Amino acid sequence: MAITFASSSVMFSSPSPKPSFGSLTKTTPFLGFSISVANPKPSCSRQSFRVNCQEKALVVPLDQRWMFEESEVNGPDIWNKTWYPKAADHINTEKTWYVVDATDKILGRLASTIANHIRGKNLATYTPSVDMGAFVIVKKNPKRFVVLESEKVNAEKVAVSGKKRTQKLYRRHSGRPGGMKVETFDQLQQRIPERIIEHAVRGMLPKGRLGRALFNHLKVYKGPDHPHEAQKPIDLPIRDKRIQMQR
Repeated sequence: MAITFASSSVMFSSPSPKPSFGSLTKTTPFLGFSISVANPKPSCSRQSFRVNCQEKALVVPLDQRWMFEESEVNGPDIWNKTWYPKAADHINTEKTWYVVDATDKILGRLASTIANHIRGKNLATYTPSVDMGAFVIVKKNPKRFVVLESEKVNAEKVAVSGKKRTQKLYRRHSGRPGGMKVETFDQLQQRIPERIIEHAVRGMLPKGRLGRALFNHLKVYKGPDHPHEAQKPIDLPIRDKRIQMQR
């Protein structure tokens, strides 16, 4: 049985070079003929993009010029709007010193107030990663309540609530097996009273090299005297009315 097939030829045209943007025909290799297609993309030319600033330059007010450099006095930098403190904004010799009397003050409330001023959280320029705070001194003075860059006076008279004098424990380790030392709040206050306040404030500061640098701003002394009169410390503003122990 012979089956006759009609011979059919399929013509495959070689792909032509890419047409230019202005061409209106498109060759289809699988069909063998050209299809007229309108080019939807008009010819485009390069465009220059630029940011047009205000013709009239802005002038920074006098009370805000400390936030900008000399090159930005005639107007703020439109690219960098976030202010970040520079080295000239946190010089240690220009920082404020406070002094506070720790007599009959609650340990935790006093430590949190001191830590806030050491970190500079009371300032509008507070930056978490920069040392912007002040120094604090702790001492005993019945007529003055001052906090220096971080100095505490009368550390031996700090107060705690409840039964913490006998129940609060302080641990230290010598690094050798069985070298754990444990003592109560009352025992440590009689031995090294300054360490109680230092321990409380250190736990409220950042952990790392910034926290270690901030901890140097704390000056704790036993008794009413301290060697920082040349820094002219001022009274530490204490807003917490519950910080004073009621006798």
